[in-house]
Amino acid sequence: MDIRAIAMGLLFAFLWSSAFTSARIIVADAPPFAISAIRFLLAGIIGIAIARALGQSWRLTPAQWRATLIFGLCQNAIYLGLNFQAMTTVEASLASIIASSMPLIVAFLGWAALREKLSPLATIGLILGFGGVMVIMWGKISHGVDIFGVMLCIVGAIALAVATLMVRGASSGGNILMIVGLQMFVGAGILLIVSLLFESWEFNWNGKMGAAFVYTLFGPGLLATWIWFSLVSRIGVVKASTFHFLNPFFGVAVAAIVLGEGFGLIDVIGVVVIAAGIFAVQISKQSDTLK
Repeated sequence: MDIRAIAMGLLFAFLWSSAFTSARIIVADAPPFAISAIRFLLAGIIGIAIARALGQSWRLTPAQWRATLIFGLCQNAIYLGLNFQAMTTVEASLASIIASSMPLIVAFLGWAALREKLSPLATIGLILGFGGVMVIMWGKISHGVDIFGVMLCIVGAIALAVATLMVRGASSGGNILMIVGLQMFVGAGILLIVSLLFESWEFNWNGKMGAAFVYTLFGPGLLATWIWFSLVSRIGVVKASTFHFLNPFFGVAVAAIVLGEGFGLIDVIGVVVIAAGIFAVQISKQSDTLK
């Protein structure tokens, strides 16, 4: 892993984690599904325009089309759509911690559904990681956190994990930015239908909300997704996923700095334990690939 890959991984982890804080700001003044659909529509248009300007083709491989549809549904519509809805009642720090467990869920589903072997280190990592999540969630629940919002975050994390398992290797073949743009359209279409059925389109556009929307559109939306696909193509999904162990730290730190969300000693311990668990799982995967 060279310096460029490390820089890409660090930037991806920061952008990915900061999305929960910006989402929390946005949904205070906009219906979550509607604003998500608008965001994905604009991101899709911009992404495809840039991709075409760079000479990327509409002609994707079957694996890339499958990745486009699966990620559009699971990542954009389910994972991000449900997280935006959850942000109306759940703190950004808690949502980011739940979402950061995605690599743990991937490892668990790989073992439970795909019969993938878990090394002793990976098993310890899973126990630590999920244990840390439960410690933090238990503390939040005891202080009156919205259970329904938490469940939405959990379902979203599972959906993203399923998508990750289903599209392994689909980042090869080029046209990465085109894939990013097209999957945005998939998410926009699904969430637009959901919004028209269940939401009232009432927006309170203001400077703070607008700035958060623009940041989410270009930062966690386009840039982070492009970095992820590029990083996977450069060093592989196993090594790229190692950077997820930083997500709990970044998620809690950004929420504390921007939103003033408090966190106690139990939260700090939980974050460290989760990060250690994720790191152990990913390191065990790297060790397996070298055998």
